[in-house]
Amino acid sequence: MNLQTLKPTFLRSHHPRKHPSSKRSPLLYVTLISSLLLFLLYFFSLSPTSLLLLSNSPKCPSHRFLWYAPHSGFSNQLMELKNAILMAGILNRTLVVPPVLDHHAVALGSCPKFRVSGPNEIRGQVWEHVVELIRSGRYVSMADIVDLSSLVSSSLVRVIDFRDFMSLWCDVNLDFACPNEFNAQPHLLDKLKECGSVLTGVKGNVKCLHAVNEDCRTTVWTYQNGNEDGAFDSFQPDEKLKKKKISYVRKRRDVYKTLGPGSESESASVLAFGSLFTSPYKGSELLIDIRESPRDQRIGTLLEKIEFLPFAPEITSAGKKFALETIKAPFLCAQLRLLDGQFKNHWKTTFQGLKQKLDALTQSPLPIHIFVMTDLPETNWTGNYLGDLSRDPSQFKLFFLKENDEVVIQTAKRIVDADHSLKFGSSANIHDGTDQIKKDCPSEVIPDVLLYIEQTVCSCASLGFVGTAGSTIAGSIELMRKFRACSS
Repeated sequence: MNLQTLKPTFLRSHHPRKHPSSKRSPLLYVTLISSLLLFLLYFFSLSPTSLLLLSNSPKCPSHRFLWYAPHSGFSNQLMELKNAILMAGILNRTLVVPPVLDHHAVALGSCPKFRVSGPNEIRGQVWEHVVELIRSGRYVSMADIVDLSSLVSSSLVRVIDFRDFMSLWCDVNLDFACPNEFNAQPHLLDKLKECGSVLTGVKGNVKCLHAVNEDCRTTVWTYQNGNEDGAFDSFQPDEKLKKKKISYVRKRRDVYKTLGPGSESESASVLAFGSLFTSPYKGSELLIDIRESPRDQRIGTLLEKIEFLPFAPEITSAGKKFALETIKAPFLCAQLRLLDGQFKNHWKTTFQGLKQKLDALTQSPLPIHIFVMTDLPETNWTGNYLGDLSRDPSQFKLFFLKENDEVVIQTAKRIVDADHSLKFGSSANIHDGTDQIKKDCPSEVIPDVLLYIEQTVCSCASLGFVGTAGSTIAGSIELMRKFRACSS
C-alpha cells in the first residue's frame, strides 16, 4: 500500500444539494474513524527496516561507479581486482575498491561445470560480508594491501573506497566505519541491509543502478577484438552437461558496446557486476578475453600496468628486511600448500618437487637455507619430509614466519596507520562535501598480513622457488619473481 495515496473513503450524502441545512449521516464519521484506524494499524505494522526504506531510499550518486563481487581467497580476489580495474578503465567509471574478504567467505562455484552462484546472489553475499567486516572492526581495503598509487596518479583509473561509496549510496554518516559508532546505532544495520538489497539487483534495475546479470555461463567479455559482437564462444556445454539439462549458450560480447556509451546502462550511476573471475579454459576464457588493445593506447597501457600490481610499500619493505636481516644468505623458497581443498591429497607430489630441487642444489654451500611457506603447522611436521629436513641442521636451515612474529605485527600496524585506501577517495573529489571517515577510529583487530609478507620473502629467494602445482599463491609468487619485485 502506498502511504502517499492512502485516502479515507467518504460516503456521499443522498440528500439533494438544495437542502444544505440537512444533517450529515453518522456513517460519514464511522467511515472516517475506520479509515484512520486502518491507516494506523498499517503504519505501526511496518518494521523499522520498512520505515527506514520509506524515508531513506538509496541515494543516486552524481558520479558514475563500477563495483563487482569478489570471492574465494586473496589470489582470486587480486585477479578480480585487476579485471575490475580494466573494466572501469574501458567504461570510464570510478572503481569501487572492496575490502579483503575472509578466505572463502564468498564462493562462486565452477564455471566449467556451469554451476555458479548468480550475480544477484553473489553481490548480496559480498555486501553482507562487507557490512560484517565493518561491524567487527576487521575491514581492510584491497588498496591498503595492493599499491594502486601509480594507476591513480597516472589517471589510468579512478577509485573510491567501498566505505566511502557506501556513505554516498546509502546516504549515511561516514562515522559508521568506526565499529563503536556503528554498533551504537541500532537501526543502521537494517538500513544498510535494505540499501544493499537494492544495489545487489534483487529488486531489479532502479533509476540509478544497472545490475549486470551476464556471467561465465552466458558471456565472454571482449574489447575491440575485431570479431563479430555476439558470436558464439568456442567453449559451450558438452553433451554430458546437456543431459543434465544445462542449456546455456556462451556468446562473445564487446563490453564497451554492451555497457558503454549508447547502451541502456550508460545513464546508470552504478554499474554492478557479479564475479569478474576468469581463467583460460579449453582454448577460450571463462569470462574475460581482453589481452591487448591495439586501437586504444590508454587501455593498452592499462593492460601492461595491471599485469603485476605490487604490494603496499610497508609489506614489500618487511619481506625484504626479513630476507636480508634474518635469513642473511642465499636461500630457496618452498611454498607448500598441503591442507586446503585438492592439495591435501597430493602431499607426495608436492614433497617430491621440493626434494628434486634440493637434490639439484647439492653443490651449494651447506647448510642450504630454506624459507618454508606452508599451511601445515610445525607441530604436524613429524613423519613427513618437512620433519626430515628440520632434523638435519647440518644440511638444511629452515626459516618461516608466524602470525605473532614481531615483523608481522609491526607491519600490520603500519598498514593501519598508512590508511592508503582513504586517500584515493578524497583525491578523486567525489565526496560532494560529505564528511571524511574518521582517522582516529580505534583498530579493533589488526589485519592479517602474514601471507603477503611471505610472498615477498619468496620473491627474494636467489636459490629458486618451489611452488605447489595448481596453487594460485604459487602463481602470484612466480609473477612477483618475473617482475623482480624484491629488487624494485
